[in-house]
Amino acid sequence: MSLILRDIEAEDLDAVWALNNSAGCSIVPIDRERMRQLFEVARYFRVAHYNGELAGFQIALSPEARYDSPNFLWFREHFADFLYIDRIVIDSRFRRHGIGRVFYADVLSFAEVRYPILTCEVFIEPRDDVALVFFGTNGFQEVGQQVLPLKRRVSLMVKEMKAYRFVQDTYRAAGAQALPQQLDADRLTRRSA
Repeated sequence: MSLILRDIEAEDLDAVWALNNSAGCSIVPIDRERMRQLFEVARYFRVAHYNGELAGFQIALSPEARYDSPNFLWFREHFADFLYIDRIVIDSRFRRHGIGRVFYADVLSFAEVRYPILTCEVFIEPRDDVALVFFGTNGFQEVGQQVLPLKRRVSLMVKEMKAYRFVQDTYRAAGAQALPQQLDADRLTRRSA
C-alpha cells in the first residue's frame, strides 16, 4: 500500500470535482465554478493518492473565507475562530482502507495549534450513520441543527482543540509573537499565510 497525502494543485481540480459529484447523498454535488472557489478560499485542501490513484480529498475553511454555505455561515455567526471541515470525500473503491482516518489525523494536526475548535456538519435527514459514528467517536459534540433546502437536516458539530489553548498559553505568554509563522514553516501548506 502506498498512500500519499499532499496539498491540492490546480491540475487536480477536474478529478476532484468528478469524485465529489459521484460521492453519494451525504456530499452535495457542486459545479466546477464552486470547486474552483473552494480551491481559492480553502485554508486546508489536500488530496490522497492510493497506489497512484486519486482516492479522496478533504477541504477545510477558516472564518474569513468568502463562502456562502449555510452551514459555514452558521458557524461563523456562532463562533469567532474555527476551522470548518466542509467536506471529506473518499472514492468508493478505497473506502474501509483507513484513508478517512488519515485525513482526520492530518486536519486535526493542522488545526489543533491554529484554531480553538474544529467544526463540521453531518446529515441526519437523510441520516449518514457512518459520518455520525466517525465524528462522534472522535470527540465532536452537537451544538445545533438546521434544515437545508429539500428538507435535509444537519447536525452542526464542534470539537475543542485542547492543544490550541496550551500553545497559546505557553508560547504567547512567553512573548513568541511569531508562533503561527513558525508552525506554518514547519509544515508548508498552500494556505500557510
